[in-house]
Amino acid sequence: MSDAALTAGGRLAGHLLETLAQATTDTPGITRVAYGPGERFAHDLVRKEAQKLGAIARVDGAGNLYLTLKGGNPDLPVIVVGSHLDSVAHGGNFDGAAGVVAGLAVMAELVGQNIRLSRDLIVLATRAEEAVWFPLSYPGSQAALGLLQPQALEAKRSDSGRTLADHMREEGFDPDAVRRGVPGIDADKIAAFVEVHIEQGPRLVAAEAPVGIVTGIAGGFRYVDAKCLGAYAHSGAEPRFARHDSVLGFADLIASLEMEWDALEREGHEATITFGRVQSDPTQHGGSRVLGELGFTLDVRSAEAAVLERIEARLQEMFAKLADKRGVTFAPGSRFAWEPATMSPALITRFDSAATELQMRAPHVPSGAGHDAATFAGAGIPTAMLFVRNENGSHNPHEAMEIADLDQAIRLLFRFVTDFDNSPDQP
Repeated sequence: MSDAALTAGGRLAGHLLETLAQATTDTPGITRVAYGPGERFAHDLVRKEAQKLGAIARVDGAGNLYLTLKGGNPDLPVIVVGSHLDSVAHGGNFDGAAGVVAGLAVMAELVGQNIRLSRDLIVLATRAEEAVWFPLSYPGSQAALGLLQPQALEAKRSDSGRTLADHMREEGFDPDAVRRGVPGIDADKIAAFVEVHIEQGPRLVAAEAPVGIVTGIAGGFRYVDAKCLGAYAHSGAEPRFARHDSVLGFADLIASLEMEWDALEREGHEATITFGRVQSDPTQHGGSRVLGELGFTLDVRSAEAAVLERIEARLQEMFAKLADKRGVTFAPGSRFAWEPATMSPALITRFDSAATELQMRAPHVPSGAGHDAATFAGAGIPTAMLFVRNENGSHNPHEAMEIADLDQAIRLLFRFVTDFDNSPDQP
């Protein structure tokens, strides 16, 4: 699709994403560290663009950015469209950012068409969504709702080793207000929260659909510094009966968890189990040694809380059983978790109606990855998500969202917002 065929909002979104890419390139991808220069640039960019449209900008104690296009009646509950602007290291340009610029694009369409909503429209750019920087679930959106636990402020950023509170303060924000639970926005005054995001899996590509309507967001738990501890020994001198081999213990763990995964799928349940990092100490391991220590991460996700509980229980059983079998010890280390979230059926119905009005295919799809939307849904706020077709997954430099597909999401979001504003009933 040529630029001329895009909406004015779509052209704005494309321009902003290109500007972000140029400013935050970190070969081979882009990097926008949470509470770092890349995230700061992105927040400044969208703030300036929103102010050009007449929006009012403010930040909360955590640095979340609220861009408000005023409606006719300040007493009506607001529509919030939001996502995040940080990225993983050497990642792609669209994860998170596409959702924020989609909200600005809808603002631009409203202004360009001289439409004033009856209620405020807020575009929210959250902080620190990517857990690679701080081992926390959605600290920005949690802080926005006054829900971030005080101890979370002591979490250390992976690259600097300094605390979340330190980084907030360094950027000019107020971690003490966050610690006191001061919200940036009143949950009771939000009529709907909508997040637009690239799809991080292949469903929309396979369906040949530019946009999807998300039904739910998987929850999960993660062990970020787990170890299988055995004993180092000479590969030739140590007989099998005397070995405490961390590799074999870990291999048994993988096999046992995969058998559990198979059983879940036979029963009709969906889950993902990922060992994202496996490593040994290069100063200790060797080609002629039994490995005495192996480190790993474990990430488990499902949209069903009962499935997560089942896998966790089985995991603890496996640790004990395999410790006896292999003469090793499993030390799972620190753990963090996040809850599954169901999107509002009423808002899904509204998006279905908007897609029908636009003669747009927008299939229902699940989200296996976590998103800020889960925080809002978990707080009882009517919440919805749109996915935009994207090849090659996310968290890598090869994200391949087309601006034409994002433009379709902008059209759908614009229709949803205007239809919602004209409807007397609430979700």
